Amino acid sequence: MGDSGLDFSADVSGLDRSGWSARIDEIAETHGFAEHLDGGHRALFVDRGPVLLVCFETAPQVRRINEGSVPLGYGFAATLDWSSLTLLAEADSWFRGEAIYAFFDRLIDDGFFDAFDRVLFHGAGACGYAAAAYSVCAPEAHVLALRPQATLDPRVAGWDRRFTGQRRQDFTARFGYAPDMIETAARAWVVYDPRVAEDAMHAALFRARNVTFCRVPGLGDAIEKDFARMEVLTDMVEMAMEGSLDAPAFAELWRERRDHVPYLRALLHRLEAQGRPAMIARVCRHATRKQRRPLFLRKLEELGVAEPAEA
Repeated sequence: MGDSGLDFSADVSGLDRSGWSARIDEIAETHGFAEHLDGGHRALFVDRGPVLLVCFETAPQVRRINEGSVPLGYGFAATLDWSSLTLLAEADSWFRGEAIYAFFDRLIDDGFFDAFDRVLFHGAGACGYAAAAYSVCAPEAHVLALRPQATLDPRVAGWDRRFTGQRRQDFTARFGYAPDMIETAARAWVVYDPRVAEDAMHAALFRARNVTFCRVPGLGDAIEKDFARMEVLTDMVEMAMEGSLDAPAFAELWRERRDHVPYLRALLHRLEAQGRPAMIARVCRHATRKQRRPLFLRKLEELGVAEPAEA
């Protein structure tokens, strides 16, 4: 990444929740606009250039995952001069509601998306659903959706019992069924863990020809957090924006899991449950090749396997 001279992360460092919220709004108002859509949602636009990243996030997610506790798009605005439109929710809401529909209607009527050369919609989980669903507002955009739900309509996804409280929302109204909405995108990537049955079933509903599936077995329901910690999320977003996120490029990014301790720990526990000592030893020797990690060293000792030589 380059450097445009902005450092939004420094602007929010050390602030409490209310101070952070006010400062996030102030940054958008200075460089674009901030608009509170209803009691639980706001739109934050930073105008920097002809490339637009549209992110759907929740405030707790931003403060937990993103370096410097700023919305993901702010980082790209600061380092790549991308414009950023962040739809920020106070909690997982799937971004359903008349105020949100009206906001996107206004953007369409104003020709907002037509002003940009490239547009990428991005989100994870409930926000991945929203990224896919609202991408219809900018035909020929790209979409990067991590573990998205297709819908929570119980008539279609009654098998998903994780979010029963959200079924009271209307997923049959406008922008409701994400797999239909994503069909207008030029390209779309759906990233999910095939070992999470519900996520795999939702992914299977995205049947359009423009959808590329990126499978990440073993990451579970924290894909975006693990990608951020592996320091591959930024590269993935850049490649999706450029349209270069093909199978070899994704495979190269996915290789980073081999040095990601949470992934290795989960793999170890899975192999233990399967009773596969040879593979357990192989994983532990790999995990301790560069660093002395107690869990993996202890397991090697239990197996009676020699520690790997220091790198």
